[in-house]
Amino acid sequence: MASSDLLDKTLAKDSEKQEVKGYFETTGFDRWNRIYSDSTEVNRVQRNIRIGHQKTVDNVLAWLNEQGNLANRSFCDAGCGVGSLSLPLAQLGAGSIAASDLSEAMVTEAARRAGEAGIPSERLNFTASDLESLEGRYDTVICLDVFIHYPQAAAEEMVRHLAGMAEQHLIVSFAPYTPLLAVLKGIGQLFPGPSKTTRAYTLREAGIVAAAAACGFKPVRRSLNKAPFYFSRLIAFERG
Repeated sequence: MASSDLLDKTLAKDSEKQEVKGYFETTGFDRWNRIYSDSTEVNRVQRNIRIGHQKTVDNVLAWLNEQGNLANRSFCDAGCGVGSLSLPLAQLGAGSIAASDLSEAMVTEAARRAGEAGIPSERLNFTASDLESLEGRYDTVICLDVFIHYPQAAAEEMVRHLAGMAEQHLIVSFAPYTPLLAVLKGIGQLFPGPSKTTRAYTLREAGIVAAAAACGFKPVRRSLNKAPFYFSRLIAFERG
């Protein structure tokens, strides 16, 4: 690839990241904070997204609970939003959780909710960071419903990055590519209105699995969680 082409792609990637960050610091924060709460100020589409996302979170919590020994394990919640996974995971007895999100507004709200729930910061620590800047080693790395902002190649690269941080377990979710979902996605772009400016990508599962396999991880559990305007393939990987 010519150096000018690489520079163009890097600039485009950075521009899109800033677009996503700006959205979730302003209009997007207000909208998604309502969706990931008990607020009644949501429309039908947003309510269905809430239901679908909660199914994904519930699946992850059930899988982790079945594995047991949470108190002796460390977790990374990459793209934590307002803490939809981190808070109940801490309440289940997870030893330590490092949670991060690109949006400082999301992180601030997540920390507020954790404090309100009485969860100590030494067990659940929130930071504002993009996925690319995350580092460290954890027993389990989890990234839910974030890859919708990544095209295929970038998502596969991110799977490899997150797998490099995981000692034993990697759990990711993404909107899977299917012809039917491609049609529904086109319809869904009409919602929730012109203020939703970020792109939404669907991903081919084979590429995600191959990226994890390149780092020594194999899929051990799968689920497809859906509600109108929400489709998420959830895959749990283990090293081995």
